[in-house]
Amino acid sequence: MRTPKFLAALLLSVASLAAWAQDAVVYHIDDAATQAVKGLRNIRNHLDVDPGAKITVVTHANGVDFLMEGAKDNQGGAMAGPVAALVARGVKFEVCEITLKNRNLKKEQFIQEADFTPSGVVRIAKLQKAGAAYIKP
Repeated sequence: MRTPKFLAALLLSVASLAAWAQDAVVYHIDDAATQAVKGLRNIRNHLDVDPGAKITVVTHANGVDFLMEGAKDNQGGAMAGPVAALVARGVKFEVCEITLKNRNLKKEQFIQEADFTPSGVVRIAKLQKAGAAYIKP
């Protein structure tokens, strides 16, 4: 007969394996002009191969620009569409509130898919501490 401690340990092991199977990744963007299009393409490819990945995109400094209303890529295409498509696949996009303050920006200037975090660099550090892989496109 199995003991309750053994069963609890077994359940905890199974739960841990399920959590481990879902990769957590943080994409760090601090320069939209050079990283945004490449980063969005990387994330799309990432999800095509690993659809269960839990991806958070953290932006700060000039990296927030592609999440602003009306933002365009280098070819003149709207950035909101590709971002919305990734949000529909479970990706989270976060904007640093310190950047907002330093650049005198308002939350209302950003697309509805953007979330906000008090500090981009602190958020990246906490995600990494929680086990997220770090990618900077």
